[in-house]
Amino acid sequence: MNTLPSADGRPDAAGHAPKIAILIPCFNEEVAFGKVIRDFRAQVPDAAIYVYDNNSTDNTVAIAAAAGAICRRESLQRKGNVIRRMFADADVYVLLNRVSRYARKNSGKK
Repeated sequence: MNTLPSADGRPDAAGHAPKIAILIPCFNEEVAFGKVIRDFRAQVPDAAIYVYDNNSTDNTVAIAAAAGAICRRESLQRKGNVIRRMFADADVYVLLNRVSRYARKNSGKK
């Protein structure tokens, strides 16, 4: 019998833990990106963190790579194209939207 892994990260009946991917679409997010990736790495250390760049013109990709993210590029502009590209890498997904809003919320600033 083929069972799905538990949503809470516990192994399934066959002892397989789910593969978790944190998916972050981005466009010119260099200001907050390193912290966001480090925060997720601390909270979900076994997750693969994927950054899907949509033609950033700043240092977003370099910062993400330096923080340990797996960087992918989507050349077709618009978020919908990035989202379509994202869902092929894991069993469990955490999709982050608005990196700068997340960083502000967790920095104590409004």
